[in-house]
Amino acid sequence: MPKRMLSESEGYDLLKKYGIPVPEHRIVESKDEAIRTANEMGFPVVMKIVSPQIIHKSDVGGVIVGIRNESEVEKAFDRIISGVREKYPKAEVKGIIVEKQLHPGLELIIGGKRDPSFGKIISFGIGGKLVELLRDVVLRVLPIDTNEIRRMIKEIKAYSLIKGYRDELPKDEEELVKIIGAISKLLYENSSLVEFDINPVILYENGACAVDARFIVSDEPGVSKEEKREIVFSPEVALSPESIAVVGASSNPNKVGYAVLRNLLSFPGKVYPVNPNRKEILGLSVYPSLTSIPHKVDLVVVTVPGEIVPDIIDEAGKKDIKLAVVISAGFRETGEKGKVLEDKMIETAQKYNLRIVGPNCLGIMLPHKGINATFDPISPRAGHMAFISQSGAIITTVIDWSIPEEVGFSAVISVGNQADLGFVDFLKFAEVDKETKAIILYIEEIKNGREFMRVVKKVSEKKPIIALKSGSSEKGQKAASSHTGSLAGSYEVYMAAFKQSGVIASHSLKEAFQLAELLASEGYPKGNRAVVISNAGGFAVLASDYAKEHRIELIELSKDILDEFNSHLPGDWSHENPIDLIGDAGADRYAYVFDVMRRHQDKWDIAFVISVPTAVLDPNQLAKEILRFSKNTHKMIAGCMLGGESVKSGVRILRNARIPNFSELEDAFKIVGKTLNTTSG
Repeated sequence: MPKRMLSESEGYDLLKKYGIPVPEHRIVESKDEAIRTANEMGFPVVMKIVSPQIIHKSDVGGVIVGIRNESEVEKAFDRIISGVREKYPKAEVKGIIVEKQLHPGLELIIGGKRDPSFGKIISFGIGGKLVELLRDVVLRVLPIDTNEIRRMIKEIKAYSLIKGYRDELPKDEEELVKIIGAISKLLYENSSLVEFDINPVILYENGACAVDARFIVSDEPGVSKEEKREIVFSPEVALSPESIAVVGASSNPNKVGYAVLRNLLSFPGKVYPVNPNRKEILGLSVYPSLTSIPHKVDLVVVTVPGEIVPDIIDEAGKKDIKLAVVISAGFRETGEKGKVLEDKMIETAQKYNLRIVGPNCLGIMLPHKGINATFDPISPRAGHMAFISQSGAIITTVIDWSIPEEVGFSAVISVGNQADLGFVDFLKFAEVDKETKAIILYIEEIKNGREFMRVVKKVSEKKPIIALKSGSSEKGQKAASSHTGSLAGSYEVYMAAFKQSGVIASHSLKEAFQLAELLASEGYPKGNRAVVISNAGGFAVLASDYAKEHRIELIELSKDILDEFNSHLPGDWSHENPIDLIGDAGADRYAYVFDVMRRHQDKWDIAFVISVPTAVLDPNQLAKEILRFSKNTHKMIAGCMLGGESVKSGVRILRNARIPNFSELEDAFKIVGKTLNTTSG
């Protein structure tokens, strides 16, 4: 059946079934019945239109509150009916619901919907008329337990209204936890329920009540479950090839097949170009087909036109190749005809247990293994960050940026259409890859959100995952059928899923790489206690401001630390944290402070080391002292060597030792703060 909205009475019955309190109510069809019902309930009462076509009753004058006597009941009945007939003449009126008006309390909203990627999600926040204006709402992907519900409640900005604001008594938080739990169960257990909101749920000092509920149901299937391929895939084996074939290899520098083959000239294993019209390309013997290669082939890169790719995959299967990187385009991304072609390719691959990267992708880079199986002319440095992206253009931009910045990668993988292998598979590879210390994802769409969450939750316990999700400007559904539809757009659901599964959400590529560099070097901090060590008073003051803004606690220096500093530092040092060593500090003064803080490392978790260029400070020597400090503390050390050309050599020393340096002071505190928010969540 198409989507339909339950009547308010049906919604109340559903809520009562799950033990959720609702107001006393009854549907009436005449003024006399309305008067009799109101007298039996006791005034004041609320009267509302009952119509399956009218979703937002207030917009058509379909709700009247504060009705205090029989005369007002009669007038309200007429006003509601005439108002609806005038503004929505085609609406089917099934009666008017009369319900007991409750006394005022804190108005909240609880909603839910069926997301195409992640399934059932629940939302909670401040309700009432201003719900879309304030947008003080948090989301979770179901199922959730009681502990997650408690965290959810505490996340809204207006939580102080629940725990007791100024002279107001605390509201019944335990009852709220029970109600959210019951509604989560209701949503999770009812497969036909696709969207709902209860606005408001009125919360009191004792108890609560769900006052206005909209439930939308449908018999249409929900999240389509991806078919599981019962094929063993060992990514660490598949992505360690000893031989690579390039189908579509070309001698034309303007062709993708030329660029891929040229990039693979540095591969230490065997490379086999395949082209029926050439005998030699770039000094390599060329084979007319895959099956004509007399040696074993571990991986094939396909660059031929899309329409002949299924035939190439069939040939690769007969050759017993287990992994194909299909760079070719012209598949699902082009429409229905391309989808048919992609399905044919996958069906062919499945016959041979052959796995596919792509199609419509840039390819893969594994710098530690000398593999650049892409058409990007630049090969990145080897490093310890894996970058998995749905956009090839973003990869080429990032690689171009990484060279002068001396940023390295353990793997760069373009997932393309994810017709077969996708984010989940490459996350599993990054989990076991010994070179990978942190993982960055650029995501446009996740096909199977629940499987993604299951895998990233496991992987993020071992290695930090940072995700940049496109689409933050989306405003939810174009025709939202409830408040929930407009508040819980696709982007917001992704952010909730990231939070639940231990992924750090980033809002820019710069931020993503700063986070990855920091966490690949230092791991997560054990807490938020910090010290700031600086040779510039102005930046020390700014550091205090940034620490407060990003919820980083600057510790008070203990008496024993102060005594040590006073015995060796100049008399005009700051005598507090931030530790301002004043402008004539050289690397030796920093080294002394580092040694003291190393001996007292039980008192702090993070050190921000700030320096500005001076005549007496050698940036190379300072960088070496920071490196020694880092090696001997097992704490998070954030370098902040500020300046330009004069500090580049020192910054290079830090980078080569995998210690991050922030050229902007605020970035250091913002990025460290983000790691704290993740670990505390």
